[in-house]
Amino acid sequence: MSGGEVAGIIVAVFWAILVSFLAVVLVRLAQTLRATTKLVADVTDQAVPLLADASATVRSAQTQLDKVDAIASDVQEVTSNASALSTTVASTFGGPLVKVAAFGYGVRQALGRRAAPGPEPAQGRGSGRRTVIVGRTVPSARERRRERRNARGQKD
Repeated sequence: MSGGEVAGIIVAVFWAILVSFLAVVLVRLAQTLRATTKLVADVTDQAVPLLADASATVRSAQTQLDKVDAIASDVQEVTSNASALSTTVASTFGGPLVKVAAFGYGVRQALGRRAAPGPEPAQGRGSGRRTVIVGRTVPSARERRRERRNARGQKD
């Protein structure tokens, strides 16, 4: 056997090992591709119904949101109507009711003075009674203090 024949045998063995190795790699690659294809098919089979359910859920949620929006606009309208009604009632009955209450108070005071004739009670500090004049504001305690200070010669 010559050196060329030995080199030829070595090259043939090397090519046989290389081809065997490549065959094993190709077989495993084919198995992996089959498993991947099966996995993609299974995912597709499961994803399509899930997407249909999700789409139906989104449509249902949109319908419910439309209903809630309609209810919210109705509530807003009712609130504005109630506010307008409250303002109208307050302006219509508020003034006359205050006047009727003041008139009733005045009548009670007049009847009370008439029923109990005698000296007028002092209107000073500690008398416990207040004078209410319809349509006028009675001076507050601050204004009375200011008047007393001015009478004594003090500044505000």
